[in-house]
Amino acid sequence: MKIYTKTGDKGTTSLIYGQRVSKTDSRVEAYGTCDETNSMIGLAVSLLKNESFEGKDQLLEVFHEIQTKLFHVGAELATPEGKEVKWKIKEKDISFMEAAIDKWDSQLDQLQNFILPGGHPAGASLHAARTIARRAERCAVALGDEADVIILAYLNRLSDLLFVAARYVNMKTNLQEHGLHQPVE
Repeated sequence: MKIYTKTGDKGTTSLIYGQRVSKTDSRVEAYGTCDETNSMIGLAVSLLKNESFEGKDQLLEVFHEIQTKLFHVGAELATPEGKEVKWKIKEKDISFMEAAIDKWDSQLDQLQNFILPGGHPAGASLHAARTIARRAERCAVALGDEADVIILAYLNRLSDLLFVAARYVNMKTNLQEHGLHQPVE
């Protein structure tokens, strides 16, 4: 099977069930941004390949689950209104992320001020994934009633998880982020 189809050469793409839409369609923007988030998470995971720290395997398992669920979010966003959604995000998927957030956050120092994204390359990648997830959430909100409320909650919680995960990775790899410089008076 060839990877290219040439069906998108004129600026259109297919939603699930075959409906053709412009590549600038708000649904395409929303699920495409979820794909960007997923790819950035994949980059972070790959940057952890040679690292060794307690909790790494559990962290990678969480991200494997999240990357899978992001495909489900994308599929849901790519399903035209009125059609059956094959994979749906559920409350338990949000609870899964909340449990990971709580576990990792309990091991971190309490934030005293804003931090600058950075630290370990994987931590910095997770910060970038967080900002992309926020954009995906904004894209989903822009869909209005076409986006299920649970998708909005999932993307909102995902960005929280990515923030905490970035801090957790940086703590575990001893490469902390830096706080904002205080203005000199």
